[in-house]
Amino acid sequence: MTLPTVRTPLQVTFSVWKALLLREALGRLFSARGAWFWLFAEPVFHMAYMLVIFSVVRVRHVGGIETPIWLMVGLVAFFMFRQTGTQGSNGISANRALFTYRQVKPVDTVLVRSALEAVLLLCVMVITMTGLGLLGLDALPANPLIVLQAFFALWLLGLGYGLVISVVSELFPELDRILAFAMMPLYLISGVVFPLSAVPQPYRDWVMLNPVAHGIEATRLGFSPYYHAVPELSLPYLFACVLVMLLTGLVLHRRFAQRLVAA
Repeated sequence: MTLPTVRTPLQVTFSVWKALLLREALGRLFSARGAWFWLFAEPVFHMAYMLVIFSVVRVRHVGGIETPIWLMVGLVAFFMFRQTGTQGSNGISANRALFTYRQVKPVDTVLVRSALEAVLLLCVMVITMTGLGLLGLDALPANPLIVLQAFFALWLLGLGYGLVISVVSELFPELDRILAFAMMPLYLISGVVFPLSAVPQPYRDWVMLNPVAHGIEATRLGFSPYYHAVPELSLPYLFACVLVMLLTGLVLHRRFAQRLVAA
């Protein structure tokens, strides 16, 4: 008689992540007609209308970088944080039915959604860079290590945001609307569509309290060593914010685990 195979907790966790990843990927790319198209089209449309505006005012370089590259890097870097955080924060509500299986924990849904979003956004970036390269622009980063560091930090920041908000929004459902409004000013003060070096002191010191701005500036600096990054740029500050956000999110998930499943 063959005894049943006993899986370790780590094997169970990886099996759960694999199943969730397949489920989320199918839902994200094929849940509606053309869902995969809009995933790639959103940053392209953002970049296109901003390019029209910059072309009207005849701005061909921003901070020492060609305008299309400057915009592409800023948009994808910001989306790395925003999309990761938004998708992760909705992980619990979108997968609540799966919590009837005791192997599936609320934190698993946030982690898997965030990982999927990172893969999709990297694909978007590669396709966009290829398109700009075909147009004759130098779309390859001068220092890929800095770019990867900045993207990884922004992804971790988005993951931490998703962990925190996924719990807080379950406790206070009205918070979702407030955070949706907050994303627009964050989009502006992160330097996505205008150079932070144009912000005078002492206001720039206040703007640079925003960790997303550090990630975007570092990414642009990684693409071009000639980029005029603000002197306040600090990757250690960004990673410190990441650590605080991740620890806060994990503690909240640990503290309210039973309530999240029972809600």
